[in-house]
Amino acid sequence: MSTLICSPVWNSFVLRYFQSDDSVTIVLSGTYTTGWVGLGFSKDGVMVGSSAIVGWVENSGRGSIKQFLLQGYSPAEVVVNKGELQFTEVPPVVVYHKGAIYVAFQLKFALRLTRQQIILAKSDITPIQNRLPIHNDKRSITVEFSSGTVTHASANFEKLKRNHGILNVIGWGILLPCGAIVARYFKRLDPQWYYLHTSIQFVGFVIGLLGFAAGRYLYNKTHANFQVHRGIGIFVVLLSMLQVTAFFLRPEKQSKIRKYWNWYHHWVGRFALFFGAVNILLGVQFGGAGTVWKIGYGFLIAILLVTVIALEIFFRLKGSQKGDEAPVFQMNPIG
Repeated sequence: MSTLICSPVWNSFVLRYFQSDDSVTIVLSGTYTTGWVGLGFSKDGVMVGSSAIVGWVENSGRGSIKQFLLQGYSPAEVVVNKGELQFTEVPPVVVYHKGAIYVAFQLKFALRLTRQQIILAKSDITPIQNRLPIHNDKRSITVEFSSGTVTHASANFEKLKRNHGILNVIGWGILLPCGAIVARYFKRLDPQWYYLHTSIQFVGFVIGLLGFAAGRYLYNKTHANFQVHRGIGIFVVLLSMLQVTAFFLRPEKQSKIRKYWNWYHHWVGRFALFFGAVNILLGVQFGGAGTVWKIGYGFLIAILLVTVIALEIFFRLKGSQKGDEAPVFQMNPIG
């Protein structure tokens, strides 16, 4: 292995590689007890769409190595013996020696590699019938094959992605729905409800806008192919801007067009909150946020739904609903 370039990449894992005119030899090694270890070639720094070489040691002690096409995040979307990587005639191998695993393989390329984004991942659960369990840790790196250097840029990327999610959950997932709840159920506290409602909505809009800006920056850096998530995000921001514009163009209560303004304002608010919630769910899924995020956001949605149902029941039992009351889900309902 004297001709291989050696670079520590992640925890105890070391990446060794050598490039010739038409092939690249790679050896990934690290501390191992059970589970699988994978190395994926990514076009944009994200997992979906990548082709990965994955190795593990069977319970019998025999090493296994397979290529997988990562079509999605669920195990069913990780397809064995598919992918864009092409092995040379040198057979790939997995070796377990003194508490460490060595995943070695050689790939053919038409052109010499220069700069390549690599995704490293591992799981503590051993695959059964070539079905990969979900990873419990991962890391993204950039390998400069031309210069022999490895860039650990994933820390800032992961931090920005996490902040993007946090800002959007706080803005679109918490504050804006809470502002709508205030407008629906607390109008008897006039005019306090109005000032509280507009303040919450303004802060929620600003925080959501910051989350959108973080998402745009991530897209410009990675060009991640999440078209649905990106499209819905742009749509929600446009709806929110329409809400803000409508606030400043609100006609007087005595105006004949006020009822049309109310109808427009309420329905735009409903759509903004609905698609905002949907896009958070898509972001959690596409971003590979993990079980904690899924459970956390599911718990948050459950709390909001239970709160709305309880307030609605109380509201109707009290018989306090007025003809001009705003619908439940709206962003900025002004009586």
